[in-house]
Amino acid sequence: MILAIETSCDETAAALLDGSGRLCANVVSSQAELHARFGGVVPEVASRRHLELIVPVLRAALEEAQTTLDEVDLVAVTQGPGLIGALLVGIAAAKAIAWSRRLPLVPVDHLLGHVAALYLDPPALEPPFLCLLASGGHTLLLEVREHASLRLLGTTLDDAAGEAFDKGARLLGLGYPGGAAIDRRAREGDASAYAFPVARVGGFDFSFSGLKTALLYEVRGLSPGELASRRADLAASYQHAIVRALVEQTLRAAKEIGAGQIAVAGGVGANSELRSVLEGAALVPLELCTDNAAMIASAARFLEPLQPSGYLGLDAYASRQLA
Repeated sequence: MILAIETSCDETAAALLDGSGRLCANVVSSQAELHARFGGVVPEVASRRHLELIVPVLRAALEEAQTTLDEVDLVAVTQGPGLIGALLVGIAAAKAIAWSRRLPLVPVDHLLGHVAALYLDPPALEPPFLCLLASGGHTLLLEVREHASLRLLGTTLDDAAGEAFDKGARLLGLGYPGGAAIDRRAREGDASAYAFPVARVGGFDFSFSGLKTALLYEVRGLSPGELASRRADLAASYQHAIVRALVEQTLRAAKEIGAGQIAVAGGVGANSELRSVLEGAALVPLELCTDNAAMIASAARFLEPLQPSGYLGLDAYASRQLA
């Protein structure tokens, strides 16, 4: 039985996965409403909220799985990348549980966790495949050769796709979190109303800063009344440009490396247009697209655990450069 903890950003999460890979519990407490007033995540606020939530969330997960800590054989935790203060809350909790019961501990990279959500059933995908990992902090094209082996093919040169959604939503006055807000409003609009640019950069990289600037200029040129009447069209056109950039580069990379299967992971993977356009792609279930501990437990199955007391000096990291 694996007990996993995830606190990399603004979700406090715990999950339990049994030896057969069956998910027994997956509890996520989101801070989205707490940070909405600021238009984005405030790191210090997130860290303090994790401190308040970590024990109740762990208890809720154990109760949902109808088990106790006596049944846990392995502890897993997100080590990074993410907000350092937030990560340290989860790492401290994981160390305390593992050390007090002399259990092994697996530090998990958050990015590998998102990919490992594809190993849960469904969709229970097996490597090799090409993965588009798009979230609030990352936009990556990864060649997944083995369960724990990722080769970076492309990344963003500026904003991540999720960050572009959040900034676009702020310009349109749609609130936070921006991806879901734009997705909802876009369903009421015409995606062809505005011809927003799609950056074409070298290799398989992405760029969204020019798109964001184009939206800014469009919004600035409208009166409050005009913005209100055209908000849905702007949202639909802006979303279409982001999705088009993601899909074009993904398909090009798949053709280049001869990938037989494409997969999508990360929070942006919940976007309805992206899910509908990439036909045949393996998609992470909606409830596992955003940060959760189930994906961390899934990744831990394929990593070497640290034995007591080898993890007492374990530290968090804010960023990681994939090779």
